[in-house]
Amino acid sequence: MGYTQQTDPEKTSKAIGKEISVSPKHCREVLKELKGMKVEEAKKYLEGVIDKTVPVPYSRYKMFLAPKPKVGPARYPEKAAKAIMKVIESARSNAEYKGLDADNMRVKVACAHRGRIQKAYMPRAFGSSSPWNEQTTSIEIILEEVEAS
Repeated sequence: MGYTQQTDPEKTSKAIGKEISVSPKHCREVLKELKGMKVEEAKKYLEGVIDKTVPVPYSRYKMFLAPKPKVGPARYPEKAAKAIMKVIESARSNAEYKGLDADNMRVKVACAHRGRIQKAYMPRAFGSSSPWNEQTTSIEIILEEVEAS
């Protein structure tokens, strides 16, 4: 699996987290909020989600979600936020290694793709079993250097 977009390597840095054990649905909603944010701003947002002070508004799969004040149907996807934070940190350190200004970067591309399903079974009564599968997600982040004005 590669990147979804071709970018200029002189101005961008990339990072992928492959087959992380988090829900693709939660990752998609969090990443939708991060697009266009500066790196420091995105890290503050993710820390707020992890601390359960900043809710993430959901636009899909929101049928039975409780509304949060001034946001609407929302959740606090902690596990997804922690995984995304690691990938952003990796992209930021890649930018530093390349010699880019890591403090002056913004999130250009933020995507989540379904990974492989880890199959397992749970034993049930009378010698039967049920599937107990775990979804994985591949998270892609591309940071772009912002021109100082």
